Amino acid sequence: MSEDQDQDPIVVQEADAIYESVRTICHHSETQPAPTVYRVLGNLKGAAGPMLAQALNQLADGLERSFTEYDVYEDDGSDPAGNVAAAAEHMRLAAHLAAELGEHLSKAQSAISRQGYRAPGD
Repeated sequence: MSEDQDQDPIVVQEADAIYESVRTICHHSETQPAPTVYRVLGNLKGAAGPMLAQALNQLADGLERSFTEYDVYEDDGSDPAGNVAAAAEHMRLAAHLAAELGEHLSKAQSAISRQGYRAPGD
């Protein structure tokens, strides 16, 4: 690994940040009123819907193009093309599911869009 490869690529850093953000949501979502959940759903919809689908499709394309940029190999000496094709196919299927996820998040957001709340003691 060269000196400029010692730091994780930005795509890895950002994926790590997404993981940590979702983990934080999991730890702080016990009781939340609809307006708060509405905002969270909007952000998740933006990140996990069409945008995630786009990212997965682009990662699949980039993985396939890696054959022209790098000397790609399998550690057991076999041809890596089959595994790259399988990974790209699964990423594209996941992209389709991400787009569907975005639709469901949008419907959930719409279902609570008119709700408000009063805090105890108000």
